[in-house]
Amino acid sequence: MDSISISPNTRIPLEEIELSAIRSQGAGGQHVNKTSTGIHLRFDIGNSSLPEEIKQRLLQRADRRITADGVVIIKSQQGRSQARNRIAALDSLAELVRSVLRVPKKRKATKPTKSSVTRRIEQKKGRGETKRLRQKVDF
Repeated sequence: MDSISISPNTRIPLEEIELSAIRSQGAGGQHVNKTSTGIHLRFDIGNSSLPEEIKQRLLQRADRRITADGVVIIKSQQGRSQARNRIAALDSLAELVRSVLRVPKKRKATKPTKSSVTRRIEQKKGRGETKRLRQKVDF
């Protein structure tokens, strides 16, 4: 495997992805303290071979995994083996890039209809009347 397939015509070469082994956090006994099974993935969006429009959509995305410098950082430590965590990190990167492939539709601004505005106002008045009737009665 020399690249990750995102779509039929979009691929990310593995040379553009930096993978490093880290020690997994959390409970796990003695084994977790002496083996580096977690994976730390770094992918620089700006220096990648992705098409320019995909790069722009990735950089505009509000995702905590993308730094201000345009580097995707994914930490995978769910699996018990380094190989499983490596596959999970690469799948997570592929899913992130796939999420921006689809061009979002342009939103058309619309106005509420006159009858829906009237209905809303009548409902508000009705709720207000209900609350007014709950008040104490003066004798």
